[in-house]
Amino acid sequence: MFNILVVEDDKNLRKLITTCLKREQYEAYEATNGIEALDVLDKNYIDLIVTDIMMPKMDGYELVRELRNAKFNTPILLITAKSTINDKKEGFYLGADDYMVKPIDIEELSLRVKALLKRASLTAEKKIKIGKLVLNYDQLSVVREDKSYLLAQKEFYLLYKLLSNPNKIFTRQELMEEIWGLENESDYRTVDVHIKRIREKLVETNEFEIVTVRGIGYKSIINGEK
Repeated sequence: MFNILVVEDDKNLRKLITTCLKREQYEAYEATNGIEALDVLDKNYIDLIVTDIMMPKMDGYELVRELRNAKFNTPILLITAKSTINDKKEGFYLGADDYMVKPIDIEELSLRVKALLKRASLTAEKKIKIGKLVLNYDQLSVVREDKSYLLAQKEFYLLYKLLSNPNKIFTRQELMEEIWGLENESDYRTVDVHIKRIREKLVETNEFEIVTVRGIGYKSIINGEK
């Protein structure tokens, strides 16, 4: 059974979400703000967090920032009335994995929760499976049916990072620091060159796209989940 923490100061909405999750056979924990959420996380193993943004004491943005700074990689789904692209960008930049705008559809929430838990499970196995495409982190391999695609080490790490977090926008700086290291002296065009090579080598695959976010960086889109 998966444990899911719901962080929401609106009592009625919090109860609606937890009731939905329990109906889906999840164990649901509750908190009314980020501080309470941290306390729950300190005492319980949580597989996924569903959190509002606008809350007293510690809001959702602060909660995400605290968790990601502490290298806490549990999937996070933001739920909020804030619907502008800048609001979404801030959430994704801080490390959220998905985003829903109020009023939420409970059936859609259930689908998003299932998708996030599935992705997290595959990442823990160090394998990513998208349609017929399989990435194996330990072997640095990319295989589609009977065909293998040869990627250089940095190309593989870059692709794996993007596909592990579909729809999340990564800046070139973030990708440089994680894949090449903080001390690397290469400029951000190195990322562009590697993305170009990945696209060329996997041009015949149709499971995903790597999208350029102008002036920012890149994100991956899983075809069928746009």
